[in-house]
Amino acid sequence: MSINYKQLGLVTTKEMFKKAIKEKFAIPGYNFSNMEQLQAIIQACIETDSPVILQISSGAYEYIGPILLRNMIIGIIQTMKESNIKIPIALHLDHGHTFQLCKSCIDNGFSSVMIDGSYLSYEKNICLTKKVVNYAHSKNVVVEAELGVLVGIEDNTKAKKNLYTNPEKVKNFISKTNIDSLAIAIGTSHGAYKFKIDSNEKMPSLQFDILKKIKKQLPNFPIVLHGASSIASKYVNIINQNGGNIKNAIGVSENQLRKAIKNGISKINIDSDIRIAMTAIIRKTLTKNPKEFNPREYLGPAREELIKIIKHKNKKIFGSTGFGHKINIMGVQLP
Repeated sequence: MSINYKQLGLVTTKEMFKKAIKEKFAIPGYNFSNMEQLQAIIQACIETDSPVILQISSGAYEYIGPILLRNMIIGIIQTMKESNIKIPIALHLDHGHTFQLCKSCIDNGFSSVMIDGSYLSYEKNICLTKKVVNYAHSKNVVVEAELGVLVGIEDNTKAKKNLYTNPEKVKNFISKTNIDSLAIAIGTSHGAYKFKIDSNEKMPSLQFDILKKIKKQLPNFPIVLHGASSIASKYVNIINQNGGNIKNAIGVSENQLRKAIKNGISKINIDSDIRIAMTAIIRKTLTKNPKEFNPREYLGPAREELIKIIKHKNKKIFGSTGFGHKINIMGVQLP
């Protein structure tokens, strides 16, 4: 049985992007893979009145399962409805690599999917992307695609070498595929180890010259930045001090993210920051209380920490605070 996103009370990203481009802020795309992460994302976005794109990787989709995931979303939307809270929420597949996966997500109520054909040749990427777009648009679902390759590992997305987006190809790619947003590669990477630098070296800069050229080609088109977690040293240290081993983990600075938004990025994906902060608080709590075995006692504090982090990102980095109620969500059918 096919379920349309409107039946779940979700929206697409179209109106979000219109507002973000006009007002020069970025829509946050937060990945989640369990209930506590989902609760934290929604609570933080409610408290900051921010639109939000809830993102599920292929691994998380398999881990949770489409039926349970759908009902988790219904529960969130219904809770908001009963509290008379209205912020736009999209449900997005992050890095779908096959038509079959994208179709499954669309048929299970997703309002947005990403088809990542960046691992293919340019022409094959166009062919796969167009196939997904044709099906998605027949259901009024929007599609994100990617040009260029991000190095790193995150769930089922792996690449050993960065391949920057070619600004000369973006217009042609969009024209041939009819996508709704484009993820680009300008030096970010997936996972917790985004850069390899010595202790005396400066953090590498993102390729803002490429971003500016792309934006010149696509002045009013939504551009997406993946692999943009900041990997706060505070949480890395907590993990390493409590039995973990993720030394030399480093991310993208908040200043670079602000500059990217200023130069035309309309959506930023965050996954590793959520994973690392949650892991840090769980490890710290269990080290302090080694006899603890009640999940609420360590997942609860982790959830509260995530709320703080997400509120900070919405307010101080993305600039999305206060725009939730200003985005048109007319026609949404709440369950």
